[in-house]
Amino acid sequence: MTGMLTHPDGKPWRILLANDDGINAPGLEVLEAIAAELSDDVWVVAPEREQSGAGRSISLSHPLRMRKLGPRKFAVEGTPADSVLMGVRHILPDEPDLILSGVNRGQNIADDVTYSGTIAAAMEGTALGIKSFALSQTYGINGSDVPWDTGRKHGADIVRRLADVEIGPGVLLNINFPDCGPDEVKGTEFTRQGKRDQNLLMLDQRTDARGRDYFWIGFKRHQSDPPAGTDLHAVYNGMISVTPLHTNLTQIDTLMHLNSLGNNG
Repeated sequence: MTGMLTHPDGKPWRILLANDDGINAPGLEVLEAIAAELSDDVWVVAPEREQSGAGRSISLSHPLRMRKLGPRKFAVEGTPADSVLMGVRHILPDEPDLILSGVNRGQNIADDVTYSGTIAAAMEGTALGIKSFALSQTYGINGSDVPWDTGRKHGADIVRRLADVEIGPGVLLNINFPDCGPDEVKGTEFTRQGKRDQNLLMLDQRTDARGRDYFWIGFKRHQSDPPAGTDLHAVYNGMISVTPLHTNLTQIDTLMHLNSLGNNG
C-alpha cells in the first residue's frame, strides 16, 4: 500500500511526532522516515532528554523551556506528555490530524504500558481528542541489536492502514514491531494487553566510588510463554502487535459487582 494521507480537498494530514527517548534518539529518526512517507506536513516536538518510564507525568512545579532546531522541529525540557501539550497548544499553527509517538527503543507491551512515556505521549494526544498511535521496536529477545529497519519498513504501511479506522473517543493504538529482520515479519495481529511476569523485575544493587549504595531498576530479558491473542505472544512469534488501549481505566465488571452489593452510605 502506497500513498500520502490527504483530506478530500487534497491537503496533506498534519502529523505531530513525539517520543520518550529524547530528541536525539535513533528511533525518532525512524519515526521521521515513517512520517515522511505519509505526509509532507510533519512536526517534531520531543523531550530534550530521555524520559523512559516517565508515564503520563506533566511538569507542574517548574517552567517548560524549548529549543527550536528547525522550521518544524523542537526540543522541550519536559516529559513526553509536556511535549505533546506544547506541540498541540502552542507550537503547531493548528491541531494535528495524527500524533505518532516513538519509535521506542524496546517493547511497550503488557504492564509496560503503565510506565511508558511513549504510550503517555499518545495518551495525551488521545485526551486532547486527536487520533494517536504509539510505536515501539522490540529487541534483545533473540540477543540481537535493535532491528530499526523492521519498523522503518513496515511502519508507514501499518499507520496508513489504521489512519482512517474509527477507533472511538479515548482510544489509542499501541503498535509493537517484533524482534526480527524486516523480511521475517509474519504479519499483523490485533491483540489484547498481556501480563508480564513481575518476577522478571530486578533491582541491581551497586556501590559508587564513595562507598554508597545505588540501584538500577530493570527487567530480565527472558521470553515467557504468554497466551495466544496477547501482545506478548504476537511479538514473540514474529507478528506486529496492534493493541487498542483506553484512557478510561474503570473496570466495568467490578463496578457492576460493587453496585450489586447495594449502597450503605
